[in-house]
Amino acid sequence: MNLNPLLQALDLQEDAARALADDLRTQIDTLQTQLREAELRLEHLAITRTTISEAGAAVRAVAQARGVRPAASSVRTSSSPQV
Repeated sequence: MNLNPLLQALDLQEDAARALADDLRTQIDTLQTQLREAELRLEHLAITRTTISEAGAAVRAVAQARGVRPAASSVRTSSSPQV
């Protein structure tokens, strides 16, 4: 019995599976990079939100100490974005 055709067919399937696995690894690497970048951006935005909130609280504290009420629109520190 000649097994060469069967072995050749297996070789083709193996090559195709290996190529697919390589392609998927490349896609995963790309997605991991994009995820790291998105997470870093979220971290920076959270730091910015905290900084702005703290600055707004400081402005309100100084204004209160001086007996002045700051305009509501100039010191927004809500935890949700304004639309």
